[in-house]
Amino acid sequence: MFFGTYTPKIDDKNRLFLPAKFREQLSEGLVVTRGQERCLTIWSLEDFTKLTERLAQAPVTNKATRDYVRMLFAAASQEVPDKQGRISIPPMLKDYASLQKDVVVIGSMNRIEIWDPQAWASYSEEQEQVFSELSDEVFPGI
Repeated sequence: MFFGTYTPKIDDKNRLFLPAKFREQLSEGLVVTRGQERCLTIWSLEDFTKLTERLAQAPVTNKATRDYVRMLFAAASQEVPDKQGRISIPPMLKDYASLQKDVVVIGSMNRIEIWDPQAWASYSEEQEQVFSELSDEVFPGI
């Protein structure tokens, strides 16, 4: 499980230092790809395989399925962290999420998201009120 907010940097060679708390879970490899809201998503290989298996069951005759699969897989990059816990961020993905040197890395249950700091601040601010009102929709009857 991934949780917390971290502010590592991307170096001049487009490498990101993964937060130390995430490294062990990702030591065997990971997949970084597009996420929604113009962030990047990092999946462990195990969870990306599970996602792939679920998507393989979706009907290819459904246009939304085809569109989602294309966007997700066309940008996907399999990485293995180096001994310092760094991974490469492909230029296409860096551009997609408007990432520069400073980034925000958040744990989001079974995945990690990488955000441009301004985009994360704006998104967080917009969602703050919505979050406080969602508990009944997310956890009905609690």
